Amino acid sequence: MVAEAKEIGANAIVMARFSTSMVMSGAAELLAYGTAVVVEPE
Repeated sequence: MVAEAKEIGANAIVMARFSTSMVMSGAAELLAYGTAVVVEPE
């Protein structure tokens, strides 16, 4: 996620979330997502 944010010129990620779900017995899926932003000093 960080590498992809840097690729598009972002310098921060906000609202990062993690989600899991059971795909089948003994297997799970993990999702991580957030919003890439450019933070500027005031």
